[in-house]
This record gives sequence, C-alpha cells and structure tokens, in this order.
Amino acid sequence: MSRDIQIGADGRLNHFISLEELPRELMEELLTTAESFIDFATRNTKKVPLLRGKTVVNLFFEPSTRTRTTFEIAAKRLSADVINMQSDGMSTTKGETILDTVKTLQAMHTDTFIVRHSFSGAADLIARHVPEHVHIINGGDGRYSHPTQALLDMLTIRQRKPLFESLSVAIVGDVLHSRVARSEISALKKLGTGEIRIISPRTLIPTGLEDLGVRIFTDMDRGLKDVDVIVMLRLQLERMEGQLIPSEREYYQCYGLSEARLENAKPDVLVMHPGPINRGLEIASSVADGDHSVILSQVSNGVAVRMAVMTKIMGGSSTAN
Repeated sequence: MSRDIQIGADGRLNHFISLEELPRELMEELLTTAESFIDFATRNTKKVPLLRGKTVVNLFFEPSTRTRTTFEIAAKRLSADVINMQSDGMSTTKGETILDTVKTLQAMHTDTFIVRHSFSGAADLIARHVPEHVHIINGGDGRYSHPTQALLDMLTIRQRKPLFESLSVAIVGDVLHSRVARSEISALKKLGTGEIRIISPRTLIPTGLEDLGVRIFTDMDRGLKDVDVIVMLRLQLERMEGQLIPSEREYYQCYGLSEARLENAKPDVLVMHPGPINRGLEIASSVADGDHSVILSQVSNGVAVRMAVMTKIMGGSSTAN
C-alpha cells in the first residue's frame, strides 16, 4: 500500500489499509481519540452526531461476527447509517467482480466501505479504484493485515503499560496464517517496543520473519520467560494445507497457555487474544477468564478504536464531547 493512497496530499487519513506506512504520530493520535470514546458504553445516551448523514457499508466477503458487529456499533454510535453486506447475499456469488459490487454500492452515495476478504490485498485493490470522496477501511484481508485489531490491542496495552520501550511482548501460535500477527508486529515496532518475541512451531512460522526484527522461539517456556504481554493467536485449522501440527492435543501440550506455563512470565503479565478463542487448544479457560486476561477489554476497545478511525477518515471532530 502506497502512503500516497492511504494518506492524502493534505496529510489527512483517506483510507485505513495497513499500519506499515502509518506515521507513529498519526497512530498515537488515533489511540488518543479512541480513549475519548471509551466511556460511551456507560452513558445513557451512547450517540454523538459526528457522522450524521454518512453511510457506512460493512462489505464482508468472509464471516467475522466480532469485527463486523464492533464496526456496526461504532458507526451507529457516531450516528452514521449502516448497511451490512454478507458474501452469501452479494452478486459476487453470481459472477460479479468485487469492483463491480463496490461500484454498484458506491452509486448509492456510500461514504465508507469496511472490507473483509480472504484474499490479501483486497482492500488495497478497492482503494485504488474508488473516487477521492469514498473511503476504504480494511477489516482484515487474507494473511496481509488487520490494522484495527492491532490498533485496539495497542490501546489495551497502553492503558495498563504505557511505556512500550520497556516491554517484552510475545506473540504465540499460528503466525503463518495470521493477518493479526503481521499488523501487531508493525504496530509494536512503530511504538518502540523493547522486544518482540514470536513463539510458534517451525511449521507455522513464515519465511523471512526474522527480517522484521523479532526474536523467534520454538520452546514455549523459554519464549515466555519474563515477558510483559502475551498475545495468543487463533489456530486457523481451516486455512491449513497439509499436516502442519501433529495433533490438536499435542499442540496444546506444547503451545497452549496454561496457568502453569503462565508462571514463566512476569507477575503482572497481560494475556490477550484477538478471538474467537479455541479454549483448551490455544489457551486454558482458567487463563482466558483469569486475572491476567484483558480479552474483554480488547472487545470494548475495539468499538472505541473503530469509532476513532471512522471519525478521522470521514472528517468529524477528533474527540468526543
């Protein structure tokens, strides 16, 4: 993604496709804006008119209940009109191309598309073929990027451990198929994180990952030693081709996060997971629901972050009142 496409000539955010080209200052501005939206869920009136009159389309070519729902809630709290489009109800199943579908919806005076697709680069492709007044937000594409997920994870960490330079963060699990892992690494590096560790079986580590400046561990206990934050990844069995893990039981024994294994980390370690969680496969229920878990905070922060991104892109006020 070219910065010229994601960020306009005037320096404003026009699309939100990935975090790789996003300046640190803009990322931190988005995090600060998201913080101003966090308490909305506790108010009697949960709406502000920042995007009144705007139309947002959730264009999801693959299912993702959590991401779609949080984008929908975020847009509605900003007073935008929301249209949800699922792949089984789209003309693409009848032979129409992605761009044809977007052009048809665009003709209905749509302002922003939230795009979720199984192909890497789908959001980028669409962003290159829409007029300047139409905005694209990447809701997750293939193995490439999931920028709002990474941003909400950074917010969750920053609320509790704001000095990223002193942190050791471990990303654990199926990195090979994870769009989240790539966005997390970009975000953590941009915020100056002291150390980023990858813990995974060799079969689930993509080629060239070392070039991103991360430390790779194949031993879970060694990799978790004295870390401040643990980000567990979903084991994406539906994307795997061939026998990449011996068995689900053995995977949990080697790479599942149990209470005993958690003791390798620092006493105040944060446990995160982008969801959906496979309990007993990636993480024990007692850990997912335990004192170190901030998984529900991630979900709450997801609404605030997506409100911040949409506000920034569609030109509303930068903070809530």
